[in-house]
Amino acid sequence: SFCGQCSSLSLSLSISLSPSQVLLVFAKEDGQSDAFWWACDRAGFRCNIARTPESAVECFLDKNHEIVVIDGRHSQYFEAEAVCRLVRATKPSEHTVLLAIVPQTSHPQTTHCTVHCVAHVSLSLSIYRSGQRYEENISVSACYNELLQIEHGEVRCQFKLRACNSVFTALDHCQEAVEITSEDHVIQYVNPAFEHMMGYHKGELIGKELTELPKSDKNRADLLDTINTCIKKGKSIILCFLFPESHSLRHRDRRKESVDARSISSRSSDAPSLQNRRYSSVARIHSMTIEAPITKVINIINAAQESSPVSVADALDRVLEILRTTELYSPQLASKEDDPHTNDLVGGLMSDGLRSLSGNEYVFSKNMSQLAIPVTLNDIPPAIAEMLDDEDQWHFNILELEAATCMRPLTYLGLKIFARFSVCEFLSCSEATLRCWLQVIEANYHASNSYHNSTHAADVLHATAYFLRKEKVKGSLDQLDEVAALIAATVHDVDHPGRTNSFLCNAGSELAILYNDTAVLESHHAALAFQLTVRDIKSNIFKNIDRTQFRTLRQAIIDMVLATEMTRHFEHVNKFANSINKPMAAIEDEGSDNEGPASIRNSPENRLLIKRMMIKCADVANPCRPLELCIEWAGRISEEYFSQTDEEKREALPVVMPVFDRNTCSIPKSQISFIDYFITDMFDAWDAFASLPGLMEHLSENYKYWKGLDDMKCKSLRPPSPP
Repeated sequence: SFCGQCSSLSLSLSISLSPSQVLLVFAKEDGQSDAFWWACDRAGFRCNIARTPESAVECFLDKNHEIVVIDGRHSQYFEAEAVCRLVRATKPSEHTVLLAIVPQTSHPQTTHCTVHCVAHVSLSLSIYRSGQRYEENISVSACYNELLQIEHGEVRCQFKLRACNSVFTALDHCQEAVEITSEDHVIQYVNPAFEHMMGYHKGELIGKELTELPKSDKNRADLLDTINTCIKKGKSIILCFLFPESHSLRHRDRRKESVDARSISSRSSDAPSLQNRRYSSVARIHSMTIEAPITKVINIINAAQESSPVSVADALDRVLEILRTTELYSPQLASKEDDPHTNDLVGGLMSDGLRSLSGNEYVFSKNMSQLAIPVTLNDIPPAIAEMLDDEDQWHFNILELEAATCMRPLTYLGLKIFARFSVCEFLSCSEATLRCWLQVIEANYHASNSYHNSTHAADVLHATAYFLRKEKVKGSLDQLDEVAALIAATVHDVDHPGRTNSFLCNAGSELAILYNDTAVLESHHAALAFQLTVRDIKSNIFKNIDRTQFRTLRQAIIDMVLATEMTRHFEHVNKFANSINKPMAAIEDEGSDNEGPASIRNSPENRLLIKRMMIKCADVANPCRPLELCIEWAGRISEEYFSQTDEEKREALPVVMPVFDRNTCSIPKSQISFIDYFITDMFDAWDAFASLPGLMEHLSENYKYWKGLDDMKCKSLRPPSPP
């Protein structure tokens, strides 16, 4: 207290502006709405989309958005002016900025127009009509720049005004006497407690200096003199806010021994390094209100920044920049100029193929050959039945089965494996239905492909069944998971054209257009598998299960097929290692019982990761097969890549994997790169979970084989014959 009667009051306001919220009012999705959506995402703004004026108002009342972008280009859907009126009629719109989107015009006075802000509640519709607008421009950068201008201008100004209102409301109710003056000690504000203590009315004080106030019996003249004396000596006993004409609340420490009073914006002139710090969040998950785990992480970082030294805060800014990306589990791929094989594998298997299109159209035909009459499991020829007796062994030779079945190994192996796992019993379907289904699926694999044919599907099915028998895998999944995994393995490459996703995108294929250049083949495999299954009751293995079970099974199958797409390879592997391998290893190191690891494995999220990892490993298990099988598969995939390069050159398409030129390619180098980059880490993680010492031994031996050939400068599958 001061003199036992007047309490000194000082406030340090550190108010950080949270990420702005933007409401997009567009009747339909188009390039302009997408541009603003991605601009918001890039700026770290939270964004919602409303399709009707009513839903816009409802969403606005719920979220209180700082910016509302209204599409005024299509009056047939709704009148933009009506939306303005509806929004402005609400109480929260007092501090909201409205942005109007209008069609492009060639008028010379409007070609340079940018977004104009409708920032006040008194805005008239005539002003809206007169040209305060953003001319249609689907450039994300343009939308991003305009939103930043609005955010740094009108939005922050409105934020400060809103904060000031809150501060003055608090001061009005404060029991301490508070006076706010300008730099020249002219009174700008006094609260009721000050009026009561000093004996003056507000009207007698505002706009005057304390030294100018008349003295009478009704006021505390002695206290007034004491305050004036303290001010002259440079002591700060009164909270002072400075209001420049620019309306920004700028801090200026002008008094000796004064207590720091920060501005509302918390960006003072004596801390320039803080001006570039933005505590924005990537926690917007469309319009969801559920807080995601990444949101919690970012909020913790934001909170830590508030009380951290500048050096630490800058480092945390870098962390937030990394978290803003969507590829949290994918490595940042550096150029490997010394390893063109790895570069081409990454480019061919992990890119989306978005390159210059030549206009060529690549449409592949489906193999719709006449189906043979189904055979029963008991009708299998003795020689084939004898081969299938070893189907539960890792050394099972799928290539011998291919030859014995005249390129139809999937049907025969499928009958045996599905019977072993009681799939028909689970689906309540007959063996005849299963036989028809297997033949329909196999008929839609392309026998002309050297690698992606029904033999590859049978190989992946065999590996999946082998993994499902492993103790930890079996203990983690239920029967629905097992059935889904076997079906997914069977259909995962159905109707594969023998070309990569990048090729299809570059060629402008119908499938690439249909699936927006994203997971083109994997999406097609999953969709076609269900189309083929349900279109004929004779082959519909799902016809007798209830709707709920079908939806669960369908979702599991789709998820596993999509997991085979290589662009998310590292994401799946790293999630598996961090969510399953590491927690289980930590529990086992502590010597706990088996209940801990089981609880980790059996959670729904981790079961999903296990199924994805299982089919991914089954899909590329060739380097872990016995050497002769490994060599044969390496030759087949190389031939398919050679064929693609040949066609790319013929059709003047971009060559996705130039290293796979049949005249110059070193197959050993390509295998070494593939194992180093994609296989080793993934199978290390899978082996740590499923315990597969035999596979890891094969992998090591095969790697040494390819290394030996490479050391000999041999480019072929096998060493040259001795003279």
